[in-house]
Amino acid sequence: MTEDTALYVYALLPDRPDAADGVTGIDGRPLRLVRVPGTSVAALVHDAAPAPLEGGDDQVRRWVEEQSRAVDTVWERTGSVLPMTFNVLVAAEPSPEDGTPAGTAAGSPAGRSAEQRLTEWVTEQAADIGGQLEGLAGRCELRVDITVDRTAATAGGTGGAGGDEAPEGLSPGMRRLMEKQREHRARATAGQLADILHAETRQRLLAVAEDYRDRGPTHRVAGETDVLCAALLVRREDIDAVGAVLTDLRARQPAVRVRFLGPWPPYSFIDTAHRARAEEMAP
Repeated sequence: MTEDTALYVYALLPDRPDAADGVTGIDGRPLRLVRVPGTSVAALVHDAAPAPLEGGDDQVRRWVEEQSRAVDTVWERTGSVLPMTFNVLVAAEPSPEDGTPAGTAAGSPAGRSAEQRLTEWVTEQAADIGGQLEGLAGRCELRVDITVDRTAATAGGTGGAGGDEAPEGLSPGMRRLMEKQREHRARATAGQLADILHAETRQRLLAVAEDYRDRGPTHRVAGETDVLCAALLVRREDIDAVGAVLTDLRARQPAVRVRFLGPWPPYSFIDTAHRARAEEMAP
């Protein structure tokens, strides 16, 4: 059996002694904290073999979900977290003689363990990591997708659907032409409404969110035109205020469709330098 000489790192978080109690991660592995003396930061990890996880799409999807659930749990307990991406490993330092991980060959000089390497890096970056954790404390990410239903938008305008019925006796070719014309009008009407709503809604969301990041749509729906797709950084106490903006929009514009997701750890608002540095310590 391969020796666990690496650490699989889930997140960096404020050092709370009980943050990982009873928390399990990928494949039910028990998680623990690597505490970093002299700092207010800890790392959430499980002991691992020095090789990345590999599997089929369904298995990887399950692992990512298990990792996310673990990060969500400690985030709820500590109020702030800097998540890692999937498959971030910190390996033990190879021995100078043969390049094997420290302790894997009898008589090899002891190199730095994975835990030593991780704690040394966190110590070096403690000010930046601690500053991020403090700045994100009590904040969460919300995802908002807003679209306009083209059929509803057209029916609500002056050129309602009823006036577009094709007369009896038209040829199939003429019917196809009229259908294309209806679709073109619906797209144009929905596009005009979407442009108006984008500016208005973005301004209202920025009034209650601390930060705003444009994102690609989470999914596409036939017959809908995008208004905006965004990630919002908000204080937990302002979640209802975001909901009120969206509820008011729906009430005033029946053609609008809203998808409102979260709250989640603020994945979109994290300086990813800590992830890149951790990945440099992989096997």
